[in-house]
This record gives sequence, structure tokens and C-alpha cells, in this order.
Amino acid sequence: MGDNNTLGEHNTPRPARRVSAVVVPLLGLIAVIVGVVVAWNNQSTDFGWFAYAPLSETVFIGNGAAMVSQGTQLGLAVTVLGQLVLAFWAGLAVGRRRHQNR
Repeated sequence: MGDNNTLGEHNTPRPARRVSAVVVPLLGLIAVIVGVVVAWNNQSTDFGWFAYAPLSETVFIGNGAAMVSQGTQLGLAVTVLGQLVLAFWAGLAVGRRRHQNR
């Protein structure tokens, strides 16, 4: 035993911060940023259609439906995935903190 240790005393080193504690939220944040950039860059979609209703006397007026391109859908999906990763990581961090305080 060393000079500073007394009988029954065990000095255990604190574990180093895990790499996942930094990498997981960083990947989630990167996914959110990339998803927003992809969705923002694919905003405009050109489309058109032609409809003819010869027996109808009413005019069709769209109810504000928006067409979303596949790029925007992909960007939004990546953003949601990044947010889920961040939420999962935050839940684990809060759970660990509460468990350690007991």
C-alpha cells in the first residue's frame, strides 16, 4: 500500500468522459443542420396540372395544399432523425444524473 492510503480506503479514479457523451449529441446536431439545409435548398418545386370538368358550373379553388419535393421530404426526415437522437441523448443524460445523485 502507499503512504497516503489507510486500511479500508479505496481511491478509485473517476472514469473519463465517454466519447459517446460528446459524439452522439454532435452527430444529432449535425443531422439537424444538414436536414434543414437540404430542406431549405429544395423548397421550390415546379409542377402543374390541367383539369377539365365540362358538366360542372363551379370553379375549383385549392384549399392551400402544398406540394413538397422529395428533397424537402428527405431534409425534413433527416432533421427529425437528428432531433430524435438529441432527445434520446438528453433523456439518457438526465437519467444518469438523477441516478448518480441517489
